Amino acid sequence: MSRIQDILNKAERDGTVRRIRTVADPIVAAGLAAPDAVATVVPPPAPLVEELRAAPVAAPLPPVPRPRSVGAASLDPSLVAALAPHAATAEQYRALRTRIVHADHGSGVRVVLVTSPGRGEGKSVTVANLGLAMAQEYQQRICIVDANLRDPQLHRLFGLPGTPGLADVLAGRAALEDALVAIDDLNITVLPAGEPAAHPAELLGTVSMRRTFDALRSTFDRVVIDAPAATPLADVGILAPQVDSVLLVVRAGMTKKPSIQEAINSVEPGKLLGVVFNAAA
Repeated sequence: MSRIQDILNKAERDGTVRRIRTVADPIVAAGLAAPDAVATVVPPPAPLVEELRAAPVAAPLPPVPRPRSVGAASLDPSLVAALAPHAATAEQYRALRTRIVHADHGSGVRVVLVTSPGRGEGKSVTVANLGLAMAQEYQQRICIVDANLRDPQLHRLFGLPGTPGLADVLAGRAALEDALVAIDDLNITVLPAGEPAAHPAELLGTVSMRRTFDALRSTFDRVVIDAPAATPLADVGILAPQVDSVLLVVRAGMTKKPSIQEAINSVEPGKLLGVVFNAAA
């Protein structure tokens, strides 16, 4: 049975998972469910990350000047990796982090794009918690980027101003160092989406976007990108060639097989790092 078919079958089977109390976007990463969020979990058919191919790494650029910093942020309750680091749900994000790190194997998986088949799958919360979990590792420089210029969420989750941000950098209205926000207490840097763009896909396809990715790659150990849904928009198809790998977030038991298949088909062959299954009622 192919890996894609395994993914589709698991998403459909996990509709049997039942929730015993509501928490904000609990995750199931390759069958690892947040114990305080679900009562039963179907065992995983395969690890989250099965294979990777070496991705080219851009030549180092001069480091980005230090971004503006804030000592603390007003975090959304769903960011359990920071607010409740000892909770079982936070442990699942650390497990996801570990799988991604172990999948590196020297292949240069430093820039990860996170997308989903559609809206409401828990993608932005996954990006934020995954970035926070990565930032808890010793001496790791982590940046999370809101490349969802249509419906940005990261600034809201972290209680930060939405501008200036990525769209302002790409349009030439702001320098990258002015758009980056370092949250010192969390050891993480956030690049918000910025001022809403009239033509987001065109902005993401500019030379400025590639230069921005190169600058972030040269400055941070890991960059996690929150992208729009994979379909029907063109944004992921534009961004995917510029990153090392793609992670797909699926709300198990709710996302339909054709939607998952279409999202997988939209990713360049060999770049699909794995699938995160969000628990669903």
